[in-house]
Amino acid sequence: MNEGNVMIGDQQGRAERVRAAVIGAGPGGICMGIQLRAAGLDDFIILERSDGVGGTWRRHTYPGCACDVPSQVYQFSFELNPAWSRPYAPQPEILAYMERCAEKYGLMPHCRFRSEVMAATWDDARSTWTLELGDGSLIEADAVVSAVGMFNQLVWPDIPGLADFQGRVFHSSHWDWDHDLSGKRVGVIGSAASSVQFIPEIVKQAAQVYLFQRTANWVLPKPDTLYTAEQLEVFRTSPAALQAARDEVFATQEMNNVAKAGAEARATREALVLAAIDVVQDPAVRAKLRPDHPWGCKRPLISNEYYPAFNRPNLELVTDPIAALDDRTIVTADGMGRRVDTLILATGYDTTKYTSVIDVTGSHGITLAEAWKDGAQAHLGISTAGFPNLFMLYGPNTNNGSIITMIEFQVSHVVALLQRMAEGGLAWAEVRPERMAAYNAEVQQAIAGVTHWQAGCNGYYRSPSGRVVTQWPATMGAYRDRVVVPDPDDYFFGTSMAIPERAQAKPVES
Repeated sequence: MNEGNVMIGDQQGRAERVRAAVIGAGPGGICMGIQLRAAGLDDFIILERSDGVGGTWRRHTYPGCACDVPSQVYQFSFELNPAWSRPYAPQPEILAYMERCAEKYGLMPHCRFRSEVMAATWDDARSTWTLELGDGSLIEADAVVSAVGMFNQLVWPDIPGLADFQGRVFHSSHWDWDHDLSGKRVGVIGSAASSVQFIPEIVKQAAQVYLFQRTANWVLPKPDTLYTAEQLEVFRTSPAALQAARDEVFATQEMNNVAKAGAEARATREALVLAAIDVVQDPAVRAKLRPDHPWGCKRPLISNEYYPAFNRPNLELVTDPIAALDDRTIVTADGMGRRVDTLILATGYDTTKYTSVIDVTGSHGITLAEAWKDGAQAHLGISTAGFPNLFMLYGPNTNNGSIITMIEFQVSHVVALLQRMAEGGLAWAEVRPERMAAYNAEVQQAIAGVTHWQAGCNGYYRSPSGRVVTQWPATMGAYRDRVVVPDPDDYFFGTSMAIPERAQAKPVES
């Protein structure tokens, strides 16, 4: 790493300077680091707020935590793992895989842990980003790659009395493993992705669990039988068989793409879920578990244990809205109170913020929050006009299929741009605002044509403006074809910020 002249806190008054700073050491940061090294672009740092690599898979450790995308495609194409224990890997296996990748490909010397990026500011005159870390130190970088993704800002429910609740309270994404649930009376608020996974586990320990459900979800059966010893041996000894298994799963994922599911496909999935709900013995509970929106309107979920858990006498499904918390009692709108020792908030994340969870200021002093006031948008989900040399992984409208596969395509795009800049002696690259506007108009038009995303159910896809900012409305293959090789005509390039055409470029409002 190089040193500049502006760092605060260094005894010699000098700044640490790198060619590229990657924010986040989750799957995106790991993939970016690996491909930077493969391209010979070694002067980079990976800044991670936690104490190790893995991102979401390091933070999320709740009971039953597992991926809901098949492992054969939820891995890097260049590092296939022959040892997944089952088709949908549990969290410990995914974290171990990420850690192995970071070690194998020499990323650990590039990583700086417990280093949260609080702000990033672009200097037009110097073509440089300055990152401010949580400890007050500064890092200068020619380019910044944000790999913070969607899952950063927790959602806390607005319930009167929550702050005064006398029992133990924690968010499911920050599981309190020091708090033993054995014999406890537990209230769970939220019935989506994390809750579907941990509810079947905690009912085995707790004396009583109350699940407060706002909206019933479609929870499909999960084809997740453990791999046999014979299958694992084939994967271990035959790279061709391992690749064939991945190819088959990729093709199936493309065929079953949520955005492309027509009325017949949706009806088939709904029938599968309704058949799975039939295992619940109490007809009143079955009725409460039946969704009132079409499959695909919200994030589809999978589990083999969720519905059977409702046959346990210590699990109660509550659908009356919560009115308030009183001491250790959850009071619902019907006036009924349920006393609990522990409250688990399975209320997810504000998924529409992306890189704007950081205080980012681009050219002309415009902040990313201002540029995205009507909803996050970026060209190909990677670059936003007005923010030179800022690239995003798992950015706006890139969520569909396997995000790791989608990230690989994005990394190829970013590395190609950085190589072009390095080889051409270029100081900056910025997406042309008219190209970004045209692309986003196309994406939003396609999203408008996905009928089940327009069915009016609540979910995490939309920004407060109503704009769908999370979903990619086509297949992974279609995204790959758009992204992997950058179109140089999509970008301004330059050696000086004084180019008149560039000087007038500003973010385009939707």
